[in-house]
Amino acid sequence: MMNRNSLYLYFICLIATMGGLMFGFDVAIISGAVPFIQPYFGWNELQLGWGVSSLLVGAIIGAFGSGVLSDIYGRKKVLIFTALFFAVSCTFTALASSSFIFISARLFGGLAVGAASVLSPMYVAEVAPPKNRGMLVAIYQLAIVLGILCSYTINYGLHNIDNNWRWMFATGIVPSVLFFVGLFFIPESPRWLFKAGRRTESLEVLTRIGGESLAKAEIVEIAESLKGDSTTVSISELFRPSSRKVMIVGFFLAVLVQISGINTIVDYAPKILLAAGVEINNALLQTSLVGLINFIFTFVAILFIDKIGRRSLYLIGSMGMVITLLMLALSFYFKMEGIFTLICILSFIAFFASCIGPVFWTLVSEIFPNRIRGKALAFASFTQWIFNFLVVLLFPHFLASIGGAKTFLFLAVMSLLQWLFTYFYVPETKGKSLEEIEQIWNK
Repeated sequence: MMNRNSLYLYFICLIATMGGLMFGFDVAIISGAVPFIQPYFGWNELQLGWGVSSLLVGAIIGAFGSGVLSDIYGRKKVLIFTALFFAVSCTFTALASSSFIFISARLFGGLAVGAASVLSPMYVAEVAPPKNRGMLVAIYQLAIVLGILCSYTINYGLHNIDNNWRWMFATGIVPSVLFFVGLFFIPESPRWLFKAGRRTESLEVLTRIGGESLAKAEIVEIAESLKGDSTTVSISELFRPSSRKVMIVGFFLAVLVQISGINTIVDYAPKILLAAGVEINNALLQTSLVGLINFIFTFVAILFIDKIGRRSLYLIGSMGMVITLLMLALSFYFKMEGIFTLICILSFIAFFASCIGPVFWTLVSEIFPNRIRGKALAFASFTQWIFNFLVVLLFPHFLASIGGAKTFLFLAVMSLLQWLFTYFYVPETKGKSLEEIEQIWNK
């Protein structure tokens, strides 16, 4: 039975990870709307790519800006504004009467998605004890895939009603409001409080989370890691020799997690299945199955991330993605039945969900030193959103122009590069405090 400290920790992490729920919802809800908004607005393939990826342009700005703002005003306050942005975006996307309004609302929602991608995992990493930090940050990824599953289910449930795509987006208002209200019941990050000079409050929060003895030990480690620190960190400091290695690792992890292809599946699953000859109703139903597999296999990461370790899971997942993407390329090359294409997609999603998605957000939320974590995590998230945008923008064009075989072969090569980079450059962080991880880079 959990004690009061553990219950409080799980409660505040649950609220914070609702940012992941909205992240997943906003990113994936567009997939079921694509077959209906493309003819409604009269878009060609590149215009469709822009309509879908416009959210990611906002996410690029939101990711970088949130890191700067959260260092100044705190993680909690910026998360509150993020929840408001989610609600406003869902409302105006649902009401859009022109391409301009639709894309403007998507851009605005992207600000919230980008901010949530930085702040939710960072907040959880900064409040969680070392022994279960991996599992708790992995729950953030579970929230993302739950948001994706909900959006796919909503898309299928609404596909036969009038103005269905408007209702798809409107359903996001409810969880946005719940997220906003819940944030008023969680504390500020103890590490941000300490850095801001509010050391008594920091100790109080740590005590409520982990008990008095653990709190006293952690506060000493935090003080040591921030020795000689000031409250502000310049962007140029991220690239000083002392920080350069960890920044390079964060950068390449962020690039490779996107160009290995996950969001081609999440955003365009129905379109891929249609290209493989599946009927529209079946494509939307099968996309719901993609969301379900994504959700179920995320539990594998939650169960094993603190046992097997981050690096081992990343190596297993990357190689699994190489194999399944090669199979997907072959299914298009030999024009196989739609069911084989679906099996390849589901296998790819299973490897990503169980090994890569949760581990990526865990790694980038814990590898950066305390002093630069806000801006460094924002930089990594900013980078992955840029490459997410490019992949989502260009995928429909390449699928139509060079075909599925060559497109998925390219993604398989990128997954192989991800495996090689992890093998040679990514350290194991399992079971280490944030301050102990910092010492890895100092060595």
